[in-house]
Amino acid sequence: MAEEAILRYLEKNEQISDSGNFAAELGLDHNDVVNAIKSLHGFRYVDAQDIKRETWVLTDEGRKYAAEGSPEVQLFLAVPLEGSIPKDELQKKLAPAVFKIGCSQAGKNRWVEMGKQISRKVQHVEDKVKDLLLWVQDGHAIEKDDINSLKARKLIVQQTWKGYSVSKGPNYAPKRKKVATDLTRENLQSVNMASLFTVLVMVVLFAFHDPMVWLLILQMIFYSGVGDWKELEFKEYNFNAKGQPAEGGHLHPLLKVRKQLKDIFLQMGFEEMPTNNFVESSFWNFDVLFQPQQHPARDSHDTFFLEEPSTTRELPEAYVELVKRVHESGGYGSRGYGYDWKREEANKNLLRTHTTAVSSRMLKALAEKPFAPKKYFSIDRVFRNEAVDRTHLAEFHQIEGLVCDRGLTLGDLIGVLHDFFARLGMSKLRFKPAYNPYTEPSMEIFSYHEGLGKWVEIGNSGMFRPEMLLPMGFPEDVRVIAWGLSLERPTMILYGIDNIRDLFGHKVDLGLIKRNPICRLGMD
Repeated sequence: MAEEAILRYLEKNEQISDSGNFAAELGLDHNDVVNAIKSLHGFRYVDAQDIKRETWVLTDEGRKYAAEGSPEVQLFLAVPLEGSIPKDELQKKLAPAVFKIGCSQAGKNRWVEMGKQISRKVQHVEDKVKDLLLWVQDGHAIEKDDINSLKARKLIVQQTWKGYSVSKGPNYAPKRKKVATDLTRENLQSVNMASLFTVLVMVVLFAFHDPMVWLLILQMIFYSGVGDWKELEFKEYNFNAKGQPAEGGHLHPLLKVRKQLKDIFLQMGFEEMPTNNFVESSFWNFDVLFQPQQHPARDSHDTFFLEEPSTTRELPEAYVELVKRVHESGGYGSRGYGYDWKREEANKNLLRTHTTAVSSRMLKALAEKPFAPKKYFSIDRVFRNEAVDRTHLAEFHQIEGLVCDRGLTLGDLIGVLHDFFARLGMSKLRFKPAYNPYTEPSMEIFSYHEGLGKWVEIGNSGMFRPEMLLPMGFPEDVRVIAWGLSLERPTMILYGIDNIRDLFGHKVDLGLIKRNPICRLGMD
């Protein structure tokens, strides 16, 4: 309807000077008129020029005061003509916002005497604010000072009105011709009635002539009597127009940091361990690491045990016997734990609680060969039965590195840690003695956080105990130094994320993954 009105108007007039006035005069919605103008302009039926006007409109609060009166006048009218009214009683008569603003403005205008008792100082006032608001509401202009006053009280806001002036375009026609966008089956099968009538007349005239005439008639029916597609006008296609840009994949922040860490390990000469074994036996996850079977970490409150299959099918029996012996009675200079080691506990399957279970398998395989120094690392998922909060999840990623060589000392461990963390941009390190069942000595690693202005724990480290290495078959002078940290903590620091659930899990915002920058680790 809006398109027809525009084309009819331009048939008798040179232009539509203002689409807003045009819509108002014909009782049309301006948005419908604007959409029609855009469509007609696209097909060059009309030429359109933008019109912009800055206008002032009432806010919700402004519309309320335009209808009910300004707060100061409402408060003034609530004060009796003679005498006074207690402030508490007056407050009950008015809405909280009206009372608060009314007291301020009426006092400022010196209309009332403020105190515990409120009384009038004048007998009559004019509601200039309401009058100005009504004036603006009707579309009239007001003085600049009045605008500033209403704007300061947030009773009016500026609004940009957009419209068009319209004139005839190069393809103008009083009526828009519908163009086809597709050639349909119906177009091909439809009959052109005028052509068909001509053919029928020819049939009557030549009904008794040579059969060749019939062939000619049939050809005429096929080529001229059938298919209104010949009269269709098709919409032009812009083959140079670009489609929507194809959106590529986006790497998760954890993957970006993981790639940087992996590159650092490779630069330092480390080999990556296979970590695709999420389900592990308690033997490789705990017992091999000289972790006693009554240790709290092996409790069901800290570990996810499997129901099916609940136990492992096989373990290296000779090695199991050596591990059992060192647990019960020690050896290699150790007294052991002095308890009855149970095979059924070692057989239990679980979701691995640390990637050190992978390290234990790799070291056992290394010990069975002629000794050669090795550097291993892994970065993968582990599982802990922990309460979920802003810094803990039931599953997270662990980074682990280890070096196996003859004669290694605690000094070698500290040196490797300084080299590794310096490549992460953490040059200020401190170490604190700690306890781990499978490392002795053990150290917690702290780094000075410039942003927080304090020392922050970033990992754990130590030297694997002889009770773990010697039953595997390593020579007595072989030492293994190792350290580990989480992948989530450095990622959260790098990307300014303070809740781990915003980084990993089902609550992650996909927009974050699309917007996050490249990860860059390096020296300070």
